[in-house]
Parts: sequence; C-alpha cells; structure tokens
Amino acid sequence: MSVAVSATLAVNEALAEKRRRGMQVLPLGFGEAGLPVHQMMRDALSAGGGDNAYGPVAGSAVLREAAAGYWNRRSLPTDPDTVVAGPGSKPLLYALLLAIGGDTAIAAPSWVSYAAQSRLAGNRPLFVPTERGQGGVPQPDLLAEAVSAAREQGRDVRAVITTLPDNPTGTVASADTVRRLAEVARALDLVVISDEIYRDLVHDPETEVRSPAEFAPERTVVTSGLSKSLALGGWRLGVTRLPDSPLGRRIRAELLGVASEIWSSPTGPVQRAGALAFSEPAELTAHIERSRRLHGAVARAVAERFTAAGASVAAPQAAFYLYPDFEAHRERLAADHGVGTGPELCGLLLERYGMGVLPAVEFGESAEALRMRVATSLLYGETEAERYAALAVDDPTRLPWIQAHLDRLEEVLAGVAAPVAAAA
Repeated sequence: MSVAVSATLAVNEALAEKRRRGMQVLPLGFGEAGLPVHQMMRDALSAGGGDNAYGPVAGSAVLREAAAGYWNRRSLPTDPDTVVAGPGSKPLLYALLLAIGGDTAIAAPSWVSYAAQSRLAGNRPLFVPTERGQGGVPQPDLLAEAVSAAREQGRDVRAVITTLPDNPTGTVASADTVRRLAEVARALDLVVISDEIYRDLVHDPETEVRSPAEFAPERTVVTSGLSKSLALGGWRLGVTRLPDSPLGRRIRAELLGVASEIWSSPTGPVQRAGALAFSEPAELTAHIERSRRLHGAVARAVAERFTAAGASVAAPQAAFYLYPDFEAHRERLAADHGVGTGPELCGLLLERYGMGVLPAVEFGESAEALRMRVATSLLYGETEAERYAALAVDDPTRLPWIQAHLDRLEEVLAGVAAPVAAAA
C-alpha cells in the first residue's frame, strides 16, 4: 500500500524549503501550537530524566490518575483503570481503529489523518457532511442514512469519529447536535471516538463544549493530549478514556494488545511531566488561558482579512483554525488565474505568494471545493522572546511581527481575489 506524507507535514516542509531559498512565506498550513514550553513543564521533564525503565502498557498509575482527574473536572466521571496512554493521541487513534475494526464514519471536512489511518487499518472511511458552523460532528440524520446505506451494501461500519472543538473549521458543534449524534450511534450500535484535544482552547469561556460521552457514555471513547493546549507536540503524549462498560473493556483489551506490539509503553519522563500537566496547577491553567486568548485574537484578525477579501468563513470559536470558502470568486479565479479547483487555488497561493494552506480535498471534500484550512498559530513569532511577548500583551495583533503577517495576508488576498486589472 502506497502512503503519502501527511498533507500538513508536506506543506510545512514546502514552506521551509521556500524560506531557505529566501522567499517570504506565510506559514498557514501546519497545525502546530506555535508557543514556548512553560518552565514548569521543562522542570518536570528534567526531574523525570532518570525514569528509563519500561512501564505499564496502559501508562503509569500516576499519569492515569491525573488524566482521570482532568476528565472528572469536566463532568466526565473517570476511573483511572479506563485510561490508556500512548506516545501521542495520533498513534492512540490508529491503535483504536485497529482495536475496533471495521469502517469508520468521518465528518466531511475532518482532520486529514482520520481517513488516512482508516485506510492504513485496511478499512474505508465513510464521509458524512457537517452543518456550517458545526464542524467536527457528522450531521446526525445524514449519518444514520449513510451508515444504513453502507451496511445494506455489505460494509461493516462500526465507529464514528467526532472532533470537539473542530480541526479544520475552528468551530464547536452545539449540544443538540452532539446529543442527536449520540442517539444515532446508540441506535446503530456505533462506537463513538471523540477527539477532544482542543477542548481547553475555546476562545470564549462561555462557549459550551459537550462530549458525546455525556450522552452515550457506554460507547464513547474520548481522546486528548498535550500537544495543543500546552504546545508539546514534540513530546508525544496522548491519553484516551474508554467507556466503563462491557464494550469499553473489550476495546481496552484489544487496544492494550495493539499497543504492546507497537510502542510497549509511553516515554517515562514525558509521562511524569504529563501527570503534572493533567493535574492542572494554577500556573499552567493561567498559561493555557493566555494561550487561548492569543489564539482567538489572531484567528479573528485573520478571519477578518479573508472576509474583507470576499471569502465566506465561519467565525472561529476555538483553537487556531479557519476554513474560508472562495466559491464567490470562482468565475474570477478561473478567468484571471486559470484556477478551477481547491488544489489549484492552494498551489497558486504557495508557488506565487509563499502562502501555505491546505485544500478541502485533503479533509474529505471534493477537489472542486474552493475551501481551504488555514492554521494561524505559526504567526506568533520566530523566536521564543517574540512568542512570550505575544502571550503577554492584550492585543497581540498590534505587535510588529504579527501585524506584518496580517499585512502580507491582505496583499496576497488582494492579488488573488481582485480582478487582474484592479490588482495591477
């Protein structure tokens, strides 16, 4: 089976190459949190440096207890024995797909790795559209129709994946949508995998994030990690909360079997630091609060530039993503630039302007869609000092280096969206 490099990693490498050649770039393709590591976490990792023995496959007791406490504080009662840790939520997700088996229903659009991992596991993704402004959760009625039709065709659909909050749209599905999806999952005997790694990065604390585990606890698996809220992508630590039910215990047994043959146990020093993070000391929660304010301010500023250029974009609610749509410019893009598909539009932005974004086709939509995933989190600065400054100020968009990115974005969008004669 031929497997291409993940689109998010590929665009990051393409931008790095253009930067090496001296081209001005706009890094809007890679979903890395783009922030420095808090000193408390650095100290915790150093303190665990001698922790070099193999540990339990499920993760250390200290880490699992801390993760259980994290979910308990979010109204998801959790026994530490139902928690399994791994080297990142991404491998945990793949191991879960292997453990559950069968085809998986996936939102369209959705994070690039869901469909890729489903195919790697030897199965087929079943794409189900979302409602505008409610990304990450397949429309419940359409989910029921799609799964029923697929099963009539002989497909073995066993699970559905949700993302709360969502990557790629930066939106949060309503409580009613999540509840109705949970009801469909129960009626069709589907396992729900709820990816909640962005849960702590909701811009407005009043925005409600409801987990399917609240509505269908016996069949919902929740995954999370530290790569987004604490910008620890390179540390590779994820956790999953399994249902406290016969189904959950069967999945846990299969999951531990897969994990024992792939990663044996998560990294000891990182688990020790992760236990501190999931215990949520005040210094770290304050750091995350500053982070989500920064993410929200910059995402809103970028959304304003796209809206001004005539793109349609849902208001960002969480994380550092936007999903603008250039459908209103279709005729002009074709006439002025020879662009008729999402990949062609993103290719134009990359090659002519050094702007890295990902087309909608990478997220399970048609190549014809002129939508793209925009990640704003690498605009905060090139140095650690700049990134700390971005965290510290009330309005980070006024910092010179962030303002320069926003100004460049305006120039690029004017060059693409305006008629050639007007742009000239």
